[in-house]
Amino acid sequence: MESELGGKARGLWKRPVSCEELLPRAFTAGRSSVRALVALYEEPEKPNSALDFLKHHLGASAPDNPEIEALRLKVAEMKEKYEAVLEENKKLKTKLAQYELPQDEKHGE
Repeated sequence: MESELGGKARGLWKRPVSCEELLPRAFTAGRSSVRALVALYEEPEKPNSALDFLKHHLGASAPDNPEIEALRLKVAEMKEKYEAVLEENKKLKTKLAQYELPQDEKHGE
């Protein structure tokens, strides 16, 4: 099995999972799928792509929203700032280390 998956199967499960643990998830997924199919059936104007309708109904694809895009841009900007602060912190720690006394000189005082 490992050769079929290219070694990707390793590490997926941290511990054995029993059927009792998987059944609630399966029922939830099944109910959601049935609701989505019923909604597709009851749709008066059938969409061009049933798959896209189901993805949208199940929440797999979010509608294009300018607020979401603005938040994505803000997150990207904050990540850049965070990386810059980490780099500055690293440089300052290096600079500070030049001025600190070695550990053996501190204890001798």
